[in-house]
Amino acid sequence: MSGRNLVSLGLDDRDRLNSELGGGIPRGSIVIMEGQYGAGKSALSQRFTYGICEEGNTATFLSTELTVKGFIDQMHSLDYGVEDHLLDERLLFLHGDIDSTDALRGGDDEEEGERMQLLKRLMDAETMWQSDVIILDTFDAILRNDPKFEHLVRQGDERQAALEIISFFRDVVAKGKIVLLTVDPTAVDEEAMGPFRSIADVYLELQMIEVGNDVRRNIAVKRFTGMGEQVGDSVGYSVRSGIGIVIESRSVA
Repeated sequence: MSGRNLVSLGLDDRDRLNSELGGGIPRGSIVIMEGQYGAGKSALSQRFTYGICEEGNTATFLSTELTVKGFIDQMHSLDYGVEDHLLDERLLFLHGDIDSTDALRGGDDEEEGERMQLLKRLMDAETMWQSDVIILDTFDAILRNDPKFEHLVRQGDERQAALEIISFFRDVVAKGKIVLLTVDPTAVDEEAMGPFRSIADVYLELQMIEVGNDVRRNIAVKRFTGMGEQVGDSVGYSVRSGIGIVIESRSVA
């Protein structure tokens, strides 16, 4: 696949992440980045975002945890200064305040106490889907707090609920865009996550391995459709304050 069909993760002079992942993410891909709390999902998705913008592409970053200030502070702690990208509109940051009672309720015209359909509102937010790359961190929190999805899960219709969302994502990536979802697998029903894993073009599982008193982080590449150069099946990394993501090792299948 030619380089122009890949969205480069950049920062080749700072780390080896882009080269370890074959030179970038193929356009038109759904990417699942899965890992438990503390595995580094947010740090890696922030690294992706910064590198993508540094390469001149546009990105939307939706966080269910960080405010704008929190996001900028977090990026600075990793030496990923994003102010220029925000000001130049290469990067659109959105805070999904799903923990706020008001954020889960309808407007004045709706019945009091009726929670908004979060996924529908997300899909209807046209501006956020105009970027080259759209990152939802963390997607499982959106699923858990969407009343329609929650209702279908209670009825045992997890797969149907997932397929409706997947259909929307497929329409987005058909335009050559990339949708990246970070997920904590312990926070979502296994039946609900199955369809997302099965349709992911790129599926990365973040692992934490205890070695003595140390915890080593690892990206296990479960699937990488349309890769550029050789992609490792296992990429060791660490997250360092003031430095960002550092690649520790690589094992090629």
